[in-house]
Amino acid sequence: MAEAGASLRRALERITVVEGDITTLDVEAIVNAANERLAPGGGVCGAIHRAAGPELARACAAIGHCATGDAVITPGFGLKARSVIHAVGPIWHGGEVGEDSLLASAYRRSLELAAEKGIASIAFPAISTGIYGFPAERAAAVAVRTVADTLARQALPERVLLCCFGAASAELHRRALTELMAAEPP
Repeated sequence: MAEAGASLRRALERITVVEGDITTLDVEAIVNAANERLAPGGGVCGAIHRAAGPELARACAAIGHCATGDAVITPGFGLKARSVIHAVGPIWHGGEVGEDSLLASAYRRSLELAAEKGIASIAFPAISTGIYGFPAERAAAVAVRTVADTLARQALPERVLLCCFGAASAELHRRALTELMAAEPP
């Protein structure tokens, strides 16, 4: 039991919350808050597609589909990041149709893909909190807990950035990280 706590605490130390534009970060992979069709959209998805260039849309069209709670990977094309992991989070329907577990799955599958591809650094946006309407505070708690639990079981990625577009989102993620850290033994 003590080893599990120590492992989770070490995992938490690999997570950093930053505020900014995910498309400009110097990491090996960024995560796109994608839709099931992997089509360019608005918000972070649109920003990533614009920054990566039209090749990203072509690569996504070739894949065609990704289920909610899953993730797929493409090259980063015009981005600093060499890869984009497209994670499909759930649309919020009031919290009664498995949204928390689907959101957790999107984060977990992204990290599993990153580990499979040898990716040492990755940045996530606040998946599903934009047009999909997932409550931001609840999503931050799910994101931090899922990332920490997954990192406790795998060596890669070594560094995870939770990249928030605004100060309010960054504060929610920092609070979730601090609360989980406080709950773990030193």
